[in-house]
Amino acid sequence: MGTELNYNYKIVKQFTVATVVWGVVGMLVGVFIAAQLAWPALNFDIPWLTYGRLRPLHTNAVIFAFGICGLFATSYYVVQRTCQVRLFSDKLAAFTFWGWQLVLVAAAITLPMGLTRGKEYAELEWPITILIAVVWVVYAVVFFGTLVKRKVQHIYVANWFFGAYIIAVALLHIVNGASMPASIGKSYSAYSGVQDAMIQWWYGHNAVGFILTAGYLGMVYYFIPKQAERPVYSYRLSIVHFWALIFTYMWAGPHHLHYTALPDWTQSIGMVFSLILLAPSWGGMINGMMTLSGAWHKLRSDPILKFLIVSLSFYGMATFEGPMMSIKTVNSLSHYTDWGIAHVHSGALGWVGFITMGSIYYLIPRLSGKKEMWSTRLIDTHFWVATIGIVLYIASMWIAGVMQGLMWRAVNPDGTLTYTFVEGVKATYPYYVIRFSGGLLYLSGMLLMAYNTFMTMRDGIAIEARIPSLLPAHA
Repeated sequence: MGTELNYNYKIVKQFTVATVVWGVVGMLVGVFIAAQLAWPALNFDIPWLTYGRLRPLHTNAVIFAFGICGLFATSYYVVQRTCQVRLFSDKLAAFTFWGWQLVLVAAAITLPMGLTRGKEYAELEWPITILIAVVWVVYAVVFFGTLVKRKVQHIYVANWFFGAYIIAVALLHIVNGASMPASIGKSYSAYSGVQDAMIQWWYGHNAVGFILTAGYLGMVYYFIPKQAERPVYSYRLSIVHFWALIFTYMWAGPHHLHYTALPDWTQSIGMVFSLILLAPSWGGMINGMMTLSGAWHKLRSDPILKFLIVSLSFYGMATFEGPMMSIKTVNSLSHYTDWGIAHVHSGALGWVGFITMGSIYYLIPRLSGKKEMWSTRLIDTHFWVATIGIVLYIASMWIAGVMQGLMWRAVNPDGTLTYTFVEGVKATYPYYVIRFSGGLLYLSGMLLMAYNTFMTMRDGIAIEARIPSLLPAHA
């Protein structure tokens, strides 16, 4: 049987396994630094284990290792299945896998060493950022090359979201990554002062908007209809959702810079577009939820569907909370507090984590020649353990954040501060312990997934799925 007559499942399987492995690594580091906030002696006076060095390792591992490996796996799978052709180039696809793993290993080595550009989500130094750009351009060639040679005239909406995320991330990374090398491990931003801050948060928020939102919406529009065995509720709404989201998101970044040296009108534009974003975000959430019309009973017995649908509720919550926090008067209370941590993690753990886990659980048996995962009960246990973990995590950080904001702005009648900063830290301590407990539960769920994945793939076979013939029925 000719290679071109089959889908390339090998690359999908490689990225699927990498997603699970890096998920465990990234979440383990997250739980460790959460423990350090409650018990600071856990850095053991070792520079490589300090919070300041491990925190960027955690964010890079969960976003770029766990998150983007999941996007590679699902986008490569979806673009082949919906276009009914093999990937544009097997060799280039293999390069994206090994190139991306090299990026991740380089990050895991350099960040604990303290080699960093100091920019949120863009900490990696210039040699690694160049490699990222190269891998990403090759990724774009493979993805869009596959779209070009498709046998189906229509480009399914999931591919629109994947395509937008690939283009936007290339643009964001290359512009924000512009820097002047001083040595192999040190560079300085090509921009200065407030311009650097503006470009950083244009990048930073749109990394959220295009990696952590648009990419995963590609998963929503493929895997939820597949798992529910129902068509997308409204295909027209999905197209409106796409264009409204893509146009609006690019302008929301300045809401990270309220009450800074950024011009006030720019801050206001960021706030206005953040509020507008509520409409397309909720349009997409409702479209995903309503796809289950007539199939809600499946949630009782299908834990994979639980992951996929509950992820949408967290998406709806996070995309309501974000615009609210962008309002300047709310932001004056929330900014620099743990409320921001709660918001980020309701999106990261609930939305990104759950939609990725649900999609990967869908893929694993199909890539291993199995009808289903080794243990459905373990998937259900994973779901409930992780859900309880998220609730503990975000509720504790919401309470801590509002409390911090109120304590920091409290003043005595004579205008002096009511509380010292250290009193705020002391009051936050119990919530850090609860946050650690929630994170530990979430990590435990990820370990269950890793075990279930291993048991499913242990005696699996290499799958070669034949591309369906598109010959006319009478032929």
